[in-house]
Amino acid sequence: MKPELLLPAGNLEKLKYAVKYGADAVYLGVVDFSLRSMRKGEVITFDNLKKAIDLAHSLQAKAYMTLNIFAFNDDIENLEKSIDIIKDANPDGIILSDFGVFRTIRKHMPDIPIHVSTQANTLNYEAVKFWQDNGVKRIVLARELPISDVAKIKEKVPDIELEVFVHGSQCVSFSGRCLLSDYMTENERKANHGNCSQPCRWSYKLVEATRPDEFFEITQGERGTHILSPKDLCLVEHLQKLIDAGVNSFKVEGRTKSLYYVSSVAKAYRNAIDEVVKNPDADLRQYFQELKKVGNRGYTQGFYLGNNDETCYSYDVSKGLAGADFLCEFWDKSGDDFYKVKIKNKILMGDEVEIITPDEQFLTKVIEIKDKDWCACELANTNDEPFLRFAQPPKDYKYALARTPEVLFINKKTKA
Repeated sequence: MKPELLLPAGNLEKLKYAVKYGADAVYLGVVDFSLRSMRKGEVITFDNLKKAIDLAHSLQAKAYMTLNIFAFNDDIENLEKSIDIIKDANPDGIILSDFGVFRTIRKHMPDIPIHVSTQANTLNYEAVKFWQDNGVKRIVLARELPISDVAKIKEKVPDIELEVFVHGSQCVSFSGRCLLSDYMTENERKANHGNCSQPCRWSYKLVEATRPDEFFEITQGERGTHILSPKDLCLVEHLQKLIDAGVNSFKVEGRTKSLYYVSSVAKAYRNAIDEVVKNPDADLRQYFQELKKVGNRGYTQGFYLGNNDETCYSYDVSKGLAGADFLCEFWDKSGDDFYKVKIKNKILMGDEVEIITPDEQFLTKVIEIKDKDWCACELANTNDEPFLRFAQPPKDYKYALARTPEVLFINKKTKA
């Protein structure tokens, strides 16, 4: 059975792109009840939750709602007040971790499929059996498990769905239970309540007790000071091992990531899954190279291959760096093969670009630029909304994106 590809839906636009680029399902949350607080786009709230889930269903995708905070009394009371909205929205499942949230959902929505979040840190088959005995359909396993343990859990509990993270940022603590953010922001930004300030990505200096005004760099060779910052997870080359272990759903982290990130990662994993299902011995290295084009802190396989060590930390960078720059998204078609676009990074006349769509990927050149008043120009700057003409246009511009080409580009199928 082909595993599900599960992508984050940080807002309604990202939901559409995630599905169009290959996701079988999306997970989404509302502020105060999930582990990511959105800031841009048409964010998902209780006012448009039904709209978001209906949109996913209209695109033939499933939509799971995250309620995976560890809840205080006020949270439970607010959840009780919101139950009718959740019922009406009709998600395909609820992702949760807190026993109080579990009891509340079971009381009001006894038939809704329950997925136990990675926040619950499920590490062994007895814990999986406990949740199964309580009617849970799926376990999102902790990221601290090696694949061999995943396989043993499936062997011991074969009739439950298992979901694992295959890509994205990792937490220095056990899946979001870090207290650094709470402490360093005077309890204003709780890690488990969707507002982590990510102190694991900060740069630190050492202070000696008798010299409080002197700060010393914490260094390890030439790798800098980001001693708490894990590299990002990328398991695209190891999908067959996960399939053999019995994993039902491959999950991508990143509800706060860009539309470009969501689309590119969805495309890479969609193609990799489809290929490895047809040929279990397929070489998936090209997809690893593709994933270097999106923001990352360097990649690691984390705990899954059983070799998590000091090489899995990003000592020199804390911000994700992409191997390609996101140049524009396509908005409309106008005139003789001109496309109205939203510029994300500067484009010059004659620039070579890579266009990706849900069905295509190719190199071409920008051969004409007109500004919003249809005056010819030599460049388009960030946030402009010009009209561009390409030597080779996409067959279908809807959901098309353009980025810079770079040395990691593998399959130059066409070049104009």
